[in-house]
Amino acid sequence: MAERSAGGSRAVKTFGLLILLLANASIAAAASTVFDVRDFGAVGDGTTLETAAMARAIAAASGAGGGTVLVPPGRYLTGTIELKSHVTFEVAGSATILGSENPADYPTTKSVWGDGRNMTAPLIYATDAENITVTGRGTIDGQGAIWWRRVRLNNPRKFPPGPQTDADRAEAAKLSRGRPQLISLIRCKDVVLERVNLLNSPSWNVHPLLCDNVRIDGVTITAPATMAHNTDGINPESCRDVQIINCRITTGDDCVTLKSGRDELGRKMGRPDENITIANCVMGHGHGGVTIGSEMSGGVRNVVVTNCVFEETDIGIRIKAQRGRGGVVEGLSVSNIVMVDVPSPFTITTFYAGPDRPDAVYPVNEGTPRFRDFHFSHITARGAKAAGSITGLREQPVENITFTDVQINSQTGFTVTNARDIVFRDVRIDTAGGPALVTKNSQAIDATRLTTALPHPDTPLVRDASAP
Repeated sequence: MAERSAGGSRAVKTFGLLILLLANASIAAAASTVFDVRDFGAVGDGTTLETAAMARAIAAASGAGGGTVLVPPGRYLTGTIELKSHVTFEVAGSATILGSENPADYPTTKSVWGDGRNMTAPLIYATDAENITVTGRGTIDGQGAIWWRRVRLNNPRKFPPGPQTDADRAEAAKLSRGRPQLISLIRCKDVVLERVNLLNSPSWNVHPLLCDNVRIDGVTITAPATMAHNTDGINPESCRDVQIINCRITTGDDCVTLKSGRDELGRKMGRPDENITIANCVMGHGHGGVTIGSEMSGGVRNVVVTNCVFEETDIGIRIKAQRGRGGVVEGLSVSNIVMVDVPSPFTITTFYAGPDRPDAVYPVNEGTPRFRDFHFSHITARGAKAAGSITGLREQPVENITFTDVQINSQTGFTVTNARDIVFRDVRIDTAGGPALVTKNSQAIDATRLTTALPHPDTPLVRDASAP
């Protein structure tokens, strides 16, 4: 009996030792999946170009079947960084990636739309990859100021006086291939971008293109409200199943924009931007809080925007196209939104490029854009200049739009032109002057539950401005 007990004790000890060895092996294996960029030659002093060191660390992680490439505290100057499948790129707190100001540090790439354009590669990108993550509490700083200056130097009509010195002309020439985006993901799937701070992108900040299953969570995007040209925040283009949640975005252009290619090239690709959720975000100082278009020729559908705050964006919800774009935008639900000092809470227009004879009627063809099935509810807008506008085409009206439980305080009212089946249900529009709603060339406008707390003498609540 005693021998059996001793044997049992030895067995337990042996089993315990085996468990300990397996645990240590597991810890060692886990440690081996972290690839610190300093172990691959990175310095982190803010002046040494770290592009090659970043590439070596990513190659090692990829070669091991995946892992985490760690950028520890420090300042890392780099050109283009290419991510690979099954790699997590972690920018630790107090770590900053600095985008090079030298165009030579960004390779030339070809446009995926098949138009032959040469483009500057992004600062961080992946192509045809899966299961990739960019994370951490650190900062990715595109150092965009010099790139924005090059834009101004190249557009003297828009930004006079233009180049004045040989140094100015040399800077202007550096824009020949355009500007790098901060993060671009092309034909990728299972993508996560979380927590990082994106600062001063030379161009668009985040551009998923032809991607599936993308989650962008807790990201902060910041660029100056002026002079930071075309620094769109997050632009999913021809993507499927995208979540943009818990983000704070302040840019020099649209905060979030949904796209699907431009004109014939977009229609030929035929890949809509679809199944998009935008939730729990704060948008500030952008051209539009959430924008669709104007490059929407492949279509945009099944979009939910909810639980967001827009502060001082030029426009709240902005949907834009023009004749020649084609594409269908449909299935948009916007709810639980607060807009503060947004000049136009709603702008829905098929005349983005200007008044192309709005009263003219053209044949409906593949280049005719269609907007339909939009639903707006539980929205408050204070400090607006105009309550909003819907402008369709005479040959293709905007159709089936509902506003429910919406309150707007504005200088002037809402205008609806070339539209049909528009419903204002429990909507209050308080204006400083003029009607709450003006319609023109529109049918089936239901304003029976539209009210105002500020009626004006000799002014109707709703005015039809159609020609007699």
